[in-house]
Amino acid sequence: MTLPDTASQQPGADRTFQVDLRGLVDLLSHHLYSSPRVYLRELMQNAVDALTARHALEPAAPAGSFGIRLYADRSMVRVEDDGVGLTEADVHTFLATIGRSSKRADGIAEQRADFIGQFGIGLLSCFLVADEIHVVSRSARTPGAPAVEWRGRGDGSYTVRTLPASPRPAPGTTVTLTPRADAGEWTEPARVQALARHFGSLLRHPVTFDDGSGGPVVPVNPEEAPWARTYPTPGARSRALATYGEEVFGFTPLDTLELDLPAVGLKGIACVLPEAVPAGRRHGHRVHVKGMLLSEQAEEILPDWAFFVRCVIDAESLRPTASRESLYEDDTLAAVRDALAGQLRAWIARVAASDPELLHRFLQAHHLSVKSLAVHDDEILRMLLPWLPFETTDGHCTLDEFSRTHRTVLVTSSVEEFRQVAAIASAAGLGVVNGGYTYDRELVHRLPEIRPEVSVADLDPATLTAHLDPVDRETELAAAAYLALARDALAVFDCDVALRAFQPASAPALLVDSREARHERTRSRLAREQEGGLWGDILGALRQEAPRAQLILNQLNPLVRTAVAIDEPELARTSAEALYGQAALLSRRPLRPAESSLINRSFLDLLAHALRKDR
Repeated sequence: MTLPDTASQQPGADRTFQVDLRGLVDLLSHHLYSSPRVYLRELMQNAVDALTARHALEPAAPAGSFGIRLYADRSMVRVEDDGVGLTEADVHTFLATIGRSSKRADGIAEQRADFIGQFGIGLLSCFLVADEIHVVSRSARTPGAPAVEWRGRGDGSYTVRTLPASPRPAPGTTVTLTPRADAGEWTEPARVQALARHFGSLLRHPVTFDDGSGGPVVPVNPEEAPWARTYPTPGARSRALATYGEEVFGFTPLDTLELDLPAVGLKGIACVLPEAVPAGRRHGHRVHVKGMLLSEQAEEILPDWAFFVRCVIDAESLRPTASRESLYEDDTLAAVRDALAGQLRAWIARVAASDPELLHRFLQAHHLSVKSLAVHDDEILRMLLPWLPFETTDGHCTLDEFSRTHRTVLVTSSVEEFRQVAAIASAAGLGVVNGGYTYDRELVHRLPEIRPEVSVADLDPATLTAHLDPVDRETELAAAAYLALARDALAVFDCDVALRAFQPASAPALLVDSREARHERTRSRLAREQEGGLWGDILGALRQEAPRAQLILNQLNPLVRTAVAIDEPELARTSAEALYGQAALLSRRPLRPAESSLINRSFLDLLAHALRKDR
């Protein structure tokens, strides 16, 4: 904590910034750290970094000879480590200067990658739960150096003094906090033990906890990470990793794959979710850096398409941000993301080649994720496109099943278009796939790359109407008067009317009208309304012959045969409007206000006619 420099008050003289420590702590608590609980993580991280420096100083020391000890009762929280410690000069340099990290000290700056914290602000997090920080430290770098005591207070003041050998006979550091009354939620013994386990379960140094009750000292991290242990068989290893994933995430994985990137010291597991993830929702991943938990919701470690897995990883070479609650976006993180994506692709390829049952369950749950990947990954496309489910006129099935029956595959441009034509296309023997969902149309068009014997084309309304049977000339002439009245009644919707015969006979009418055609008609109408002026010239230049909608009446339907024989003009018009409204409703597209009004009016008019007839 740098104190204000008041020595120089001459005009034009250099002066130092003044730091309001309470304001800075408030800034950290509200904008940098997500919760006061991070104070314990910061203390444990400082202890781990001190142990790392001690091992660098004494590389011959046996593994596990240095560790961290946590103590907590209702009056204090204490963290002890056997790390490298500090001299009196180090205390003045590093503990009393905001932003100065001991990891930048001469002699170890080149080893900064070995440390978790590198920003020099972690100790300030203790002021989130305490008004005073008490540090006692003895340096391992300077044999015979006395222990040093530092007391820092929330008002920005501190004291330093040397102590006799007795308070700290061995090298290392002890940090003691006296909690404020309002911090009891984060400093009571059970919570401290839980937080220590939460943050430090994968630390490589031994960590213990003592609640001061006289009971046994509890190990915080009694076992190595599950991927670091040895197992008698590969099956036992797989089961252990799956069990660990279930404990961490609370679900039974569909499968568990091991992640390993030696270049960055990354190990971990990816658990395949057993159920589909809702659209727009992404699960975060549990990321540790050098054993210390960094984040439980890190999304940046995997690409967007990999939302079918949740990961637990521990990495050596990833950089945390200043808050140490997310990862710093740099070239290393980008390379790690690409490498992990490659391992997920390899898992999909392996499952596709060797485990059809697991592949089926996986695609049932996560076909959308795989489709998004297949769009950009030719290898996944070749492996999985035939096995992906699509909505078709034969029901939901894979393209492999569908292409066995239909060598020509037609694909719609929207869900609305598919729903308009599905029943009639199916009865006519046409094979149509719903291309209105995300990725589907693009993927179906790439089917010939995998199945060269199959052709794919966009569904053209003319293709469908060509498969509808024309009625005989006598029937056409008999219905001519009705069709003319119907065309006049529906002219406001730019809709033509035709009479055909098609299956299923239960369908009275088919409305053929694409979204693009409606947009073109709207644009043409605007051009007509804006004749003259700059805007009219622009729209006029864009104007094309607007395609009309087409209401196709089904001569095989008994209701239609009755309607075309009506000789009352008003009733004929009303029946045509009702048939149009029913066909528009069956298309499931959004209705325009005029169409909603027409449906209501035609229904009431038909009801009134029926009531008059019954009298």
